[in-house]
Amino acid sequence: MKKRTIALLTTLALATGMVAGCGSNTAATDTAKTSETVSSEKTEATETVESTEVDDQAAADHVAELIDAIYVQTRNDDTDSQCAEAKEAWDALTDAQKELVSGENADPDYFGRDTGDASKDDPLNEDNIGENELLVVSFGTSFNDSRAEDISGIEKALEAAYPDWSVRRAFTAQIIINHVQARDDEKIDNVDQALERAVDNGVKNLVVQPTHLMHGAEYDELVETLDNYKDKFETVTVAEPMLGEVGSDATVINEDKAKVAEAITAEAVKTAGYDSLDAAKEDGTAFVFMGHGTSHSAKVSYSQMAAQMKDLSYDNVFIGTVEGEPEETACENVIEAVKEAGYTKVVLRPLMVVAGDHANNDMAGDDEDSWKSQFTASGYFDSVDTQISGLGRIEAIQQIYIDHTKDAIDSLGNLESASTTESTVGTLEDGVYTAKFDTDSSMFHVNEADEGRGILTVENGKMTIHISLVSKKIVNLFVGTADDAKKDGADILEPTTDTVKYSDGTTDEVYGFDVPVEALDEEFDLAILGTKGEWYDHKVSVSDPQETDN
Repeated sequence: MKKRTIALLTTLALATGMVAGCGSNTAATDTAKTSETVSSEKTEATETVESTEVDDQAAADHVAELIDAIYVQTRNDDTDSQCAEAKEAWDALTDAQKELVSGENADPDYFGRDTGDASKDDPLNEDNIGENELLVVSFGTSFNDSRAEDISGIEKALEAAYPDWSVRRAFTAQIIINHVQARDDEKIDNVDQALERAVDNGVKNLVVQPTHLMHGAEYDELVETLDNYKDKFETVTVAEPMLGEVGSDATVINEDKAKVAEAITAEAVKTAGYDSLDAAKEDGTAFVFMGHGTSHSAKVSYSQMAAQMKDLSYDNVFIGTVEGEPEETACENVIEAVKEAGYTKVVLRPLMVVAGDHANNDMAGDDEDSWKSQFTASGYFDSVDTQISGLGRIEAIQQIYIDHTKDAIDSLGNLESASTTESTVGTLEDGVYTAKFDTDSSMFHVNEADEGRGILTVENGKMTIHISLVSKKIVNLFVGTADDAKKDGADILEPTTDTVKYSDGTTDEVYGFDVPVEALDEEFDLAILGTKGEWYDHKVSVSDPQETDN
């Protein structure tokens, strides 16, 4: 009995062990399956994150491509839709995706930077202009506050001064126009659009007031564009930029430069909290005005402004440029000049109409290459402060533009009522002289290197003046009207290739012409042919002959 019981218990034990063993295998299998599931889920989660990151970057890259597509200087038929598409795509991004936007010119600041309230600005692009238009042409800025205070400040001052003229706006920088349109839905005319608007509105008299600082590349391009529209109006003229005529060398200063120097210095001193420039000097403070700079021959204007400061005994005022042209205006050279003069405090302020990208970034930015950073890093100064404010909001600067516009408007009246004076023909002996060559438009004139004069040759009582122009963009001249120039057999004047030398020693090849002169001090017709094949009428005169040894 005992043996059978033991045997039975043994059998039961073995059976139980077998059952237990089977249970252990099942648990192991379940555990393995669970591990595989977790691993799979982790892989899927990783793939999902990676996929999301790829999708985020793809969305950001798409916006960057759209921004780069409108970051161009030429308007086309698709510009309006491209601007709208770029903004719509940007608005669809998450905040994290917006931070990923990066392209040749694109970054999160293109749409994301707060530059003020665009609604405070008036683009002045409406119709119903009337017969007299005053077109204010600026380079432009995408900084809303500066546009409303600096550019609009000048425009409003001109509106108040000339209520009988309709003031309209145009920008020369299509890149900026597209930026403002895409981001803020504010449409600003470029120069061609503004001129077409003037033509469509039946404008008869057009005065163009550039807000540019000087007769630089932007001014030249504006004049060239206006040449294409000259026959669309009864009268058209371009007023002087802020600093007036360039002058022959760094020592030449004029009334405009003196007014600008006094106005910007007074504003900087007041903003800095000093009672006078002398008080700032006694406190060891120097004021540095940062302009843009240019490789154009007009860069001498910056040297002239520096000379003007010295002429006014503004010893603690210095002129610099972002581009470092002319050379003495480069940041490192200005730093050394301020240090050598013994000043321990520096106030930086833009020598620019608007306080835009250059003022906020190149001058006052936190990057190591900004002027504020470079002045600070030099270790020479106890303090470096910035004043981010454009020149356009200063009343004295606005008055300069008002005065220039007045001169331009007055010149239209002078053209209508001009009467010829008694000719001095026959009073000159045969020989070589210099003489003034005056025209009816700043769009067509003698190269600035020659100070408005040409070489007048008198031989057997016949006079011919040789003039060197500003470029090779006028390819032929004709003594007479544009209509006569188009006739068969017209005696077209062919150009010579002249080399002009500017005050800074640089040279340039331009076209020159030998123009027959019937009489001195008398206006005569002289038509010009541009590179686009259109003839344009002009009135010119030759006067003030001076003997020369040449």
